[in-house]
Amino acid sequence: MTLTTHPLPGGTWTLGDLTVTRFGYGAMQLAGPGVMGPPPDRDGALAVLREAVDLGITHLDTADAYGPHVTNELIREALHPYPGSLHVATKVGAHRDDQGGWPPARRPDQLRRAVDENLERLGLDVLDLVHLRLGDATGPRPGSLAEAFETLADLRRQGLIRHLGVSNATPEQVAEAQTIAPVVSVQNLYNLAHRDDDPLIDRLAAEGIAYVPYFPLGGFSPLQSAALTSVAARLNSTPISVALAWLLRRSPNILLIPGTSSVRHLRENVAGARLQLGTEDLAELDRIGAPAAP
Repeated sequence: MTLTTHPLPGGTWTLGDLTVTRFGYGAMQLAGPGVMGPPPDRDGALAVLREAVDLGITHLDTADAYGPHVTNELIREALHPYPGSLHVATKVGAHRDDQGGWPPARRPDQLRRAVDENLERLGLDVLDLVHLRLGDATGPRPGSLAEAFETLADLRRQGLIRHLGVSNATPEQVAEAQTIAPVVSVQNLYNLAHRDDDPLIDRLAAEGIAYVPYFPLGGFSPLQSAALTSVAARLNSTPISVALAWLLRRSPNILLIPGTSSVRHLRENVAGARLQLGTEDLAELDRIGAPAAP
């Protein structure tokens, strides 16, 4: 496949020794309903992955729990052997039950097995980036990550993982992880309407660590905001485009991984993220996530 010569919005960021496009792609939506089972349109899913690479995206986000195993197998079928510029980030720390839940799987044996399964299904000898998934479906939960993160740090020393990150983590857990091994990325819930991590983003930016917001468009509950709609109308654009452009503008260490199962929507997301937001637009958007006055 031939890579595009048009730069993607946001430029690039360095994860450890890996240069990636700040505009990436999240593969979760390629699995079936509820992130379980195969996609309704397998050929369409493969086309989306190939289009992402053709557009110049060099950062793919996945997890073997998606499906489970579905998105990793799709990525391998669509893109292996991988272009040298392409880097795949994955997550471990949860598995799937028969009801579609995400029970934790953070014991050392579970984490080692999860790393092996990611390697096998992606067809890799080394994983570029592995995030330890913490908390639960409702968000981060306090508590030490030491045993789990030390397990991943050991696998990194063995050469099975290049770089480590954490996902769904509290600021305290991020700091604890940094005492165990270098952290190159934090992946948490963040978007225009959910901005609890503002202080964490700024701290990580100062330390040269990436922040990867999951559900940048609201996830299973799409962003709803009169201000977002107003700005989009004023710019003759869409709320999705405005939300993505705002994230790229928010901080240089933010990497986007919006997901879609449609080639058309993927192209629209890339084009929309190029949107230029003015001072008035930014001021109006910033009020969406601001705390209410007492």
